[in-house]
Parts: sequence; C-alpha cells; structure tokens
Amino acid sequence: MFTIDLTVKNTPMTLSVQRKEKEDALKIYGEIVEAMRAGTNQVLQLTCEKQPDKQIAVLSESICAVILSQKSSTTASGKAPGFFTAAEKE
Repeated sequence: MFTIDLTVKNTPMTLSVQRKEKEDALKIYGEIVEAMRAGTNQVLQLTCEKQPDKQIAVLSESICAVILSQKSSTTASGKAPGFFTAAEKE
C-alpha cells in the first residue's frame, strides 16, 4: 500500500490517502506537485482506495508539503509515521 501524505498550512495534522499500485500513487503525487507549482488556487479532490468512503478536498495553495511512501507497518502506538516526531525528554 502506498500513502500520499499532505501537510496543510496552519494545520498540525497531515491528510493522507492510500493507493494499492505504485503507478497510481505516483500519478496522484505528480498531480499534487503540479497543482502546487501552478500558483493558482485550485481545489484538489482526493479519494482513498483503503477507505473507499474517505474523500478529501484541499486548496492547492494551502499545501506545504507532499510525501509519497510505501507503508508496510505502523509504529508501536498504532499510528503511521509522519513528517514530524517530537523527542521526549527523560
């Protein structure tokens, strides 16, 4: 399973959708990057193959970063690793 994670300005959480095939994930990733480069504020509508009822709509100008990764497991807490992990002080 391939995951496309988006970080959005002024939002602490990431948005993500999954694709089963690498080619499909690369296509979505490319579309998002092109929308970010275009400089026009357009609505991107994304759906998820893992959760078919999940739909995301985001303005392209509000996207800070996009990451494409293959997720094969989760962390001990049950959450998939994201863009940022805060280290705990002992």
